[in-house]
Amino acid sequence: MKKPKTKVAEAKNLIVLLGRCRNLGDVSPIHALIVRQGYAGNDYIINTLLRAYFQTGSSHSTFSIFDSIASPNLHHWNTMIRGFTSNDCFLDVTDFYHRMRQDGLFPNDFTFPFVLKACTRLLDVDLGTKIHTQVVKSGFSANPFVKTGLVSLYAKSGCLSSAQNLFDEMGERETNVVSWTAIISGYIEQGNVREALVMFRNFLHIGLKPDSFVLVKLLTACSRMGDLEGGDWICRYIESMDLIKNNVFVATATVDMYSKSGCMSKARMVFDGMIDRDEITWNTMVAGYSSNGLPMEALSLFSEMQKAKIKPDCYTMVGVLSACARLGALEYGESLIRKEDEEEFLSNPVLATAVIDMYIKCGNLPRAWTLFNVVKIRDVILFNTMITGLAMNGHGKLSFAIFAQIEKVGIAPSGNTLVGLLSACSHAGMVEEGRRYFQTLIGANYSILPRIEHYGCMVDLLGRAGLLDEAQTIITQMPREIAPNAVVWGSLLHGCRIHRNTNLAEYVLKKLIALEPENSGNYVLLSNLYTSVGRYEDSAKLRLSMRHRNIQKLPGRSWIEADDGKVHEFLVGDRTHPWSDRIYLKLKELGIEMRELGYVPTTEVVLFDVEEEEKEQSVGEHSEKLAVVFGLLKLPLEDTIRISKNLRVCTDCHSFIKLISKITGRQIVIRDNNRFHSFNDGFCSCNDYW
Repeated sequence: MKKPKTKVAEAKNLIVLLGRCRNLGDVSPIHALIVRQGYAGNDYIINTLLRAYFQTGSSHSTFSIFDSIASPNLHHWNTMIRGFTSNDCFLDVTDFYHRMRQDGLFPNDFTFPFVLKACTRLLDVDLGTKIHTQVVKSGFSANPFVKTGLVSLYAKSGCLSSAQNLFDEMGERETNVVSWTAIISGYIEQGNVREALVMFRNFLHIGLKPDSFVLVKLLTACSRMGDLEGGDWICRYIESMDLIKNNVFVATATVDMYSKSGCMSKARMVFDGMIDRDEITWNTMVAGYSSNGLPMEALSLFSEMQKAKIKPDCYTMVGVLSACARLGALEYGESLIRKEDEEEFLSNPVLATAVIDMYIKCGNLPRAWTLFNVVKIRDVILFNTMITGLAMNGHGKLSFAIFAQIEKVGIAPSGNTLVGLLSACSHAGMVEEGRRYFQTLIGANYSILPRIEHYGCMVDLLGRAGLLDEAQTIITQMPREIAPNAVVWGSLLHGCRIHRNTNLAEYVLKKLIALEPENSGNYVLLSNLYTSVGRYEDSAKLRLSMRHRNIQKLPGRSWIEADDGKVHEFLVGDRTHPWSDRIYLKLKELGIEMRELGYVPTTEVVLFDVEEEEKEQSVGEHSEKLAVVFGLLKLPLEDTIRISKNLRVCTDCHSFIKLISKITGRQIVIRDNNRFHSFNDGFCSCNDYW
């Protein structure tokens, strides 16, 4: 016969059972047993019961238990405060703290850290400051856990001087990973990445090891602030700790930092060194290639992603569609869209915008317009995409109509809306309209803060129209806090080239060299201007200066999608393509036919003073000409020839392709880095104004 259990044994058994509970279903029967066996008045068991409910995430069940305690002691209050904190019920934490004080109990060093954590998460710096006073009065200010809580509170709330003072008082022995992470995170959130990096170096110096949270925050901050040097240093530390292979979270943040800093080769090295990659890692690489002007690599990696059976999400599709848009790979992009649920595209504004942007940049404006009119959720980004797309295609008045729709539906225009409208005015030469939109949108009605992009658009608009003095005045009158950048000065230089103002161009180039000493495009523009006015010696000196500075001219690249969905790339003078012999033969035949129609190559775009025959050969092998001829040979007669180019179309290629469209009866659409040119029957949609 079994001996009856003693009260002590029963109590111990109940405590053991409560410790094994994993969910509410486990706790409830034991709670009932506690009541039946008369242990509801046992402080220790009730405290253990409260902890069990909190540990299973059932914090709501604790209120009635706590209220049934006749005289709750400090341990009960601390259990409730700690439990609510662990369950992220921070308002309940502060509420119970106030109730405890009203009940006449004074907190101890166990209470303060949890209440301070709640104040930190709620950003309740007023209550936190009052608690700080209580900490000092009660003599717990030397407690490292309490002090860590105060450092976290002040750092998170932006009171960095108070946080730093407390942190400095702690001394090296009292600090821990939490306090260091708090102060480093505080500097990051205040935008002081440099100080955060200094603190992080000190953190490592004393032998502490950071968790993945602080590493990711530092990498993200460096990426956001464009601090490649700081980010690269953190990445080297991460690699030295072998975190690339073992921590997908940190490795993905490293890939993201390099991608956003434009270092795709380093991003790829990290990516290739990862053992485990999730969909976020793949998405980051695809988006990185796409946003850094490497669309072929983006599509190639997307193909690898599909082979690895990684399902793309919304952001993957946005990156891939962006790559298709840059390459003009309309057929490939459409094949991806057909695989997805059309309803999802139409109801997701991010995807819908990416699809419409792809159609616009692949030269299929009618399809983009159709989709725009059936998208279910429209935001200002979608409207801006359509305004900019119409502007690039020379449909300025339609851009204005879209802006009228924005006003009609009550969506507030953004700074990018103004950029799109000013671009529309610039491409169409509508100076008065541009001035009006600029004044209206930054005026009292809309109060859009003018940005550097807006001034750049105005300078471009006025420069193209030949109003160079007014364009220069716009630059000199820019607010002090907005210094003119290379885009603004570059727009003025382009206006100088169009209107052959060499004196102003030389002045502008000095400004550009100071800002972008390695940018070949600035030298090329001025060199073209020199040669166009016969100043060959000055052009030669400029080229010699480029050579001494080791500045290489950016090669022209053109892309065309064949009828098999494959994208073909051409460079100036390219002889590597399998169809090269046929392309150059056809190019020669077309040249003979065009000369009979009066075509004379525009050789002023050639940079040096060489024989005219050599100049003609140079302009005759530009990448867009090779791509156009390939399209004539490869694509069916009824297909539009669509080409994307990384530089502006030169004047000779523009004249050449206009005649090609007349001779062959083919429609040719070229998107350069500035706008669209739709050639049809000898005319271009830009009306020769670009």
